[in-house]
Amino acid sequence: MALPALIVPDHSSTRTDHNLDAACAHVSGEIARTDGKSSLLLAFTGAVLAGLASLVGQPLPVFSLACVTTAVLALMAASVLLLMVVRPRLRGGGRESFPAWARMSEAEIREALHGDVRAARIQILSRIAVRKFGHLQWAVDLILLALAMFLLAVIGALV
Repeated sequence: MALPALIVPDHSSTRTDHNLDAACAHVSGEIARTDGKSSLLLAFTGAVLAGLASLVGQPLPVFSLACVTTAVLALMAASVLLLMVVRPRLRGGGRESFPAWARMSEAEIREALHGDVRAARIQILSRIAVRKFGHLQWAVDLILLALAMFLLAVIGALV
């Protein structure tokens, strides 16, 4: 995803400040988007898995049962990935992140933030966003696999 159009390359201090602020806001927004998407997908997978509980004990052809089992496993794996997206990560991040600040004294915080830490913060936030989007991408792929397996299970039950 491209950076917002308001970021214009320029070497002036004011432009650089503006670009760093915009990049911080942009990456923070991307992280918020992953959390929102993951929450919706978690609700979807939970509803589908709850609905599948009604199939327990129902006679299904072997092919359909294998497809449903594969779909359930894919949905469970997707749920784990989605939970990893929304799970807070409180380790690491360097001296420019709030988990580190929680362990510092006021003086250490002032020292850590003495210079311009926006570039380091952008790097940390970008790594978090890339990790979250990666988990989200895999979860969506698994949900699509589950839906395809459900379709095959229905076709197998009708044939």
